[in-house]
Amino acid sequence: MSTDECWLVTDGHVLAGAERAHGRRGRAKGLLGRDGLEGALVIEPCRWVHTFGMRFAIDVAYLDAAGTVLKTTQMRPHRLGAPVRHAHSVVEAEAGAFHRWGLKVGDV
Repeated sequence: MSTDECWLVTDGHVLAGAERAHGRRGRAKGLLGRDGLEGALVIEPCRWVHTFGMRFAIDVAYLDAAGTVLKTTQMRPHRLGAPVRHAHSVVEAEAGAFHRWGLKVGDV
């Protein structure tokens, strides 16, 4: 997968290192084939995700074009998420990461 390294930041605080998925192939692959994730994966553009074929549960944050968190959810493997209206990108992390980081709806 082609990725760039970046930082997940809110209110001037670095929450975690992140990877940004590139291209249709990189976005489609996402976290498939991995046993875990340190930090986060940013997928853009993206309005919905699935966890078919995944080996671990994930936290998912849906962001609008300005980077504001519209919705967060936790997904177990082999699930299909519904598209989120107005979502422009998605941040994925291992389940429980958003709670540890304090990431919530309304954060930018």
